[in-house]
Order: sequence, then C-alpha cells, then structure tokens
Amino acid sequence: MNKNPRLNGIIRALTDSRVAFCTFAPMDVQAGITVAMSKFDGVVYEGEHNPWDIVGLRDAMQFMMDRREIATSGLIAPTVTPLVRVPVNGIERGQWHAKQALDTGVYGVVWPHISTVEEAYNAVAACRYPRLSSAPLYEPRGIRGDGPVRAARYWGLNQLEYYSKADVWPLDPNGEILVVIQIEDTAGIHNLSDMLENVPGIGAVLIGEGDLGQELGFPRQYDHPALLDAIAEIVAICKVHDVVVGHAHAGTGNMQRLLDEGFRFIMSAPDRSYAGLEKGLELTGREIGRAHV
Repeated sequence: MNKNPRLNGIIRALTDSRVAFCTFAPMDVQAGITVAMSKFDGVVYEGEHNPWDIVGLRDAMQFMMDRREIATSGLIAPTVTPLVRVPVNGIERGQWHAKQALDTGVYGVVWPHISTVEEAYNAVAACRYPRLSSAPLYEPRGIRGDGPVRAARYWGLNQLEYYSKADVWPLDPNGEILVVIQIEDTAGIHNLSDMLENVPGIGAVLIGEGDLGQELGFPRQYDHPALLDAIAEIVAICKVHDVVVGHAHAGTGNMQRLLDEGFRFIMSAPDRSYAGLEKGLELTGREIGRAHV
C-alpha cells in the first residue's frame, strides 16, 4: 500500500498553495459518516460549544473510515482530515484536551480565545512531544505525554513512523499536526504580531468574529464596519508574517470576498435540505413550515 508522505489533507492543500475548505461537526457517528462523504478537505469536531466527548470523537473518526476507499486508492491518508476544537480558552491552557484528542488520532487542534504570546506558546507546545534542548526545533518545548498507540493505528503507521510525522507544521515541514489559534478579542489582535514572531509552529490563525463582535459591541453584526476593520487588521498581520488566515463563517454571500481578501482556511456549514418534504407539502396543498398543523 502506498503510504502517502502527506497524510493531512488540509496541510496538503495549503502547501500546494490552495485554499483548504473545512466545516464544524458534532462528535457523533452520523456526523462522521456524513462529513467523510463530502468534498471538504477537513472537519473540525466541535468541543468548545458542544460537550467534550472523547469517546464520541473516537467513534466519529472511526466511522469516517471506508475500507473500500482505502483498498481501492491504496492510500492511508483520510479523504477528509479530522481536527478538533478544544473547549477551554487560551488562558485555561487545556493541555489535557489536546493530549486526549491527539492520542485518539486527530491531525490538529483548534485553540479558541488565544490572546497572548504565552497562550499561543502553550497551544503549540501541547501538540509536541518533548525533546532535549540540544535537539533541532526544540522550541516551543513539547509537553505532550507519550501515548501514541491509538493514534498510530488510526494513521495507519507503526509507532516509530508516527513519531516521525507527529510534529507541528510548518515548524517541521514534514509534520502532520496543524495548530490553529483563534483570535477572538482586541487583546489577541494587539498581541498577534508578537505571537507570530515569537511562537514558531502556528499553522493558521482562525478569526472568531462572533466573540470579537461581542467585545466591539456589535454582536452577530458580521457586516458592521468596526468588525470588518478589526478582521482586516488580523488579515494584514497574518500576511506580513506569511501565516495562513482563516474565516469560520463562509457562505455563498461572502465566499468570493473572502477569497479575494486572502483567506485560505475557510469554514462553511454543510447545508441540510428538505427538498423532498417541501415538494410533497407543495403537491398536497399543505403550507411549508406547518406540516404538523
């Protein structure tokens, strides 16, 4: 079987100078099956605003796997790459959430509410194994505990092969783990340049426009000039430091604008359609939206 040297499809898209398209999903089996059949590059299993369920995450990831697809393609790389968003804000550190998720086999971690250099450092360090200070790429100093058995099996590697790939990209060009920090407040914007200058290993910056709009006083007003100005400032800082910038609320109405502005980690919600029901209600003379009346 061909062991594709690049397993993380999101990183593959970014290194190929393409846009990576992702979505959020709950940690459950049906979500795993559904998203695995999509055209997304990756899925971020939601643990911030949904309950943290490491068993649900494991099951969802297992049901993403399709033995026929693996046998037919000869590739062990997932068709849709699973990441996870941890529940804790940056100030809470949350190293154990990252450890559990990485040991389950995710290919990256999204860290909400990163506002300082210290919080960004912790986000990267929690996704790295320790090494001697004399070793290459020592910083940020890894603090991940050693328990690779399940992750190696999920990746389709033996443990030594897993160790060789289980580092953060782009700090390690061959790393398969993507660290995404979310900038969601004005403190984070103020400190972002320092983060990107002093913390190697940040793979992408995802803008949390919902929380940022809350602080600015314009909640859920995604087109408000004050919020758009703040977002533009984040994008400009990321471009200066050549770091991928992401947007969490992409849709048909703003997709072209986001692409034009340089977003390369783009998240959009999958659509749920009731077209068959709506057609049936129409043909039977029942008002759509009042099927139970």
